[in-house]
Amino acid sequence: MWSRLPFRLRGYLITMMGVLFLSPDALLVKATTVDIATFMFWRGLLLGLTLLGLAWWRYGRELPAAVKACGPAAWWCPLAFAGSAWAFVIANRLTSAGNVLVMMNLAPLVAALIGWWVFGERLRRQTWVVIVVCVAGACLMASGEIGVGSPLGLAVALIVPLCIAINTTVASAQKSQSRRGVDTTVILPLGCLAMMLPGALLGGVQLPSAVDMQYLLAMGVLLTVAYFGIQTGPRYLPGAEVSLVMLLETLVGTLLVWVWVGEVPTVAAFIGGGVIVAAMLISTLRDLRRQREKVAAGAPDSRELLEEAAVEPSVGSLGEGQGEGAGPR
Repeated sequence: MWSRLPFRLRGYLITMMGVLFLSPDALLVKATTVDIATFMFWRGLLLGLTLLGLAWWRYGRELPAAVKACGPAAWWCPLAFAGSAWAFVIANRLTSAGNVLVMMNLAPLVAALIGWWVFGERLRRQTWVVIVVCVAGACLMASGEIGVGSPLGLAVALIVPLCIAINTTVASAQKSQSRRGVDTTVILPLGCLAMMLPGALLGGVQLPSAVDMQYLLAMGVLLTVAYFGIQTGPRYLPGAEVSLVMLLETLVGTLLVWVWVGEVPTVAAFIGGGVIVAAMLISTLRDLRRQREKVAAGAPDSRELLEEAAVEPSVGSLGEGQGEGAGPR
């Protein structure tokens, strides 16, 4: 039945599955009572074990070669992955989860800036307009935190999209003979190790309570499915459409925290967050419309090219092709 579904529909379903599994992350961070060091130690340990098991199941004895094929990404991506995780958890402890989730929407814009500064990629006028609008929205969110939350939390939250952007930019820059790019999912366990070691050094090697352990175990399972789904999405969809689906996390994650924890965002946070989400949504829809107009004019459809290049995933190639779109935090 799965093989009978349209190619693009499969991409939407896979990406939406990943985003929905990722959405409770902020809620689980808020729900646990352990200190940050203990939380990060267990987050890195449990997530690392599941991701390593998945990578070994897919590659077996070829796993070291798959890691080596990642090149410089084997260093930069794990460090950025760990950095985004630490910043995400700390920011959620300091400020509202809604603010952190909205700040994460800046990741595609930060990635564009890194590509322009490091790789000499030119930015369109539309991108600069979206950057200005999103910065204004972020400033409005910060003003709402004055006297209510922690402005420091917003500052830490800005590290999250920066690390995500570094991760995705470096990963997409790695070249291979495969048209789907280098499979950098195999180095995520290294990121979990980089995430876990600081927690251990800070005294996080402690056994949480039974309730907290249940939350941590649930997080390990949910995040494994989430990261795998999100990074598989670009196999079927252009990056613009993957980014559009990723906006669901901001909405779903904020609603979950609001309903279960009772953490109501401030009015300024609502407005500022709405400005950021609206700007990115409008920009993405404009890109999709421009793409359809080009196809109608006779230009090749990149989605059809992706479909022609794609082969049904085998055990050893399920994680390939995440050069576009959002990467894990």
